[in-house]
Amino acid sequence: MSHQIFFAPLALLPSGWQKNVFIEVSQGQIIRVAENQPPPADARILNGPVLPTMTNLHSHAFQRIMAGLSEVSLNPNDNFWSWRDTMYKLVAKLTPDDVETIATELYIDMLKAGYGQVVEFNYLHHSPDGQRYSDPAEMNRRLLQASDTTGLGITLAPVLYSYGGFGEQPCNQAQQRFYHATDEYLRLHELLAPQVKQASLTQKLALCFHSIRAVNAEQINQILAHQQHNIPVHIHIAEQQKEVSDCLAHYGQRPVEWLFNNTNVTPDWCLIHATHLNKEEICKLARSQAVAGLCPTTEANLGDGIFPAQSFIAEQGRIGIGSDSHVGLSVAEELRLLEYSQRLQAQQRNRLYTTEQPAVGDYLFNACLQGGAQAAGIQSGLCPGSRADFMTLNNELAEIAGAQPSQLLNRWIFACRENPVKDVYIAGQQRIFSGQHPHQQTSRESYIALQHRLKL
Repeated sequence: MSHQIFFAPLALLPSGWQKNVFIEVSQGQIIRVAENQPPPADARILNGPVLPTMTNLHSHAFQRIMAGLSEVSLNPNDNFWSWRDTMYKLVAKLTPDDVETIATELYIDMLKAGYGQVVEFNYLHHSPDGQRYSDPAEMNRRLLQASDTTGLGITLAPVLYSYGGFGEQPCNQAQQRFYHATDEYLRLHELLAPQVKQASLTQKLALCFHSIRAVNAEQINQILAHQQHNIPVHIHIAEQQKEVSDCLAHYGQRPVEWLFNNTNVTPDWCLIHATHLNKEEICKLARSQAVAGLCPTTEANLGDGIFPAQSFIAEQGRIGIGSDSHVGLSVAEELRLLEYSQRLQAQQRNRLYTTEQPAVGDYLFNACLQGGAQAAGIQSGLCPGSRADFMTLNNELAEIAGAQPSQLLNRWIFACRENPVKDVYIAGQQRIFSGQHPHQQTSRESYIALQHRLKL
C-alpha cells in the first residue's frame, strides 16, 4: 500500500509514551504523527503497546549455525582465539546457497525479536580456496536476497580484509575467503551499489574495515577518499587484550588511540566492541560522536571483557547493540546483560541511566535505538521522516498487561520470561503476525537440513 493510517492506543514517541496516537504512512515512510486523536474510520488499529523497532548494528550471519557448538573445553586457556579456530573450520564448508539459507532463518528470528534493521558485517566473500566467484559480489547478494525474502531492513557492510595480523602479515589459508586488495574492494562496492539503490528504502551500503590487524592506515584513508560522505563506516577494534598488547608491540599505540591518530573518526563511524579502552580513549570516542557497537551476549560468550559503559555514558558517548555471533537473539537480553555486567563490576545496582532518564530500561532502549540507527545510516523512531518500522507488544502477557506505560520498558527488559513482541511492521508492511513469519516453515526446514548436511 502506498498510503496507510495506523492508530495506536499507546505508543512510544520521541517525547515518551503517548495515548491515542495517529500514524500516517506514505510510500513506507512516516509523514505525520499526532497524539490524543480519535481513531480515523479507515485506520488500522494496533493492539498492544507500540514501539519503534531496534537496529541490530553488528551481525555475522553465517555464524548463527555454529551458535552453541563451541561450548566444549578443548583448551584450558579457551578464549576468542581458540573460538576463532572453530569458526574457521565452519567457514571452509559454506557455499553461497548455505549462507542465504542461514541468513534467511536468522533474519526471520531477528524480526520476531523486534529488530527492524541489521548491519551485516560480511567478510565471507570467496570460495574456500580463495578463488573469486564468477560474480565477485555473489556472497553479498545472497545477504541482500535474504533481506528481500524476510522483509528485514539491511545495511550491508562488505568487509575489507587484506592482512592476517599486525605488520601486514599475509592471510593464512582459512582467511583466503576474506581477502581483498583495495581496488577489488572498491570494485565490490561498485557492483553492489545499483542493487542497493533500487531497494533504497530498506537496503543501504556501508564501508567496513575488519580490524586494524587486517588493514593499514593507507587503505582506510584511500577508501574513505573514494566514497561519499555520510556513509556508515564500521570496524572491529580493541575486542581482546591480545589485540591491545599486539598493537602496542607493533605501533607503540593502543588500537583506538592508533585509529584516532591515523584517520578522521566522525559520527559516521561505528567502533565494534571497543571493549578495552583507557580514560583518554573513552573521552576521544565520546567526543567524536561515533557509536560504540556493543554485543553483550557475544562478548560474554567469548570472554572478551566488560565495556566501560558507565564512564562512556558519563562522557555522553553513543551506544548501540548487535547480536554478532548470534548466541543470543533478544533485544532485552542484550540490554539486560549490558546493564548487569556493569552491576557485577561495580557491585551496585542501576548503573546505566542519566539524570534526565533515571529509568534504566528506558535509557538503554532509547540510547540504543538512536545509536543503532546512526550506525546503520537510517532514521528511527515514530516520527515524520522515519521509515515506518514498529512493533506491538503482547498485552496478554502479565508483565505487559499489568504495567503502567512508564514501567513497560523495564518490565520487558528485566522481567519478561518470554518474548513479548507480537506484530512487526517494516516500511509499513506487516512482517510478523502474532509472533509468526509467513516464510518460517520453509526457512526452518531448509536450515535444519543444512545442519544435518554439514554434520556440525
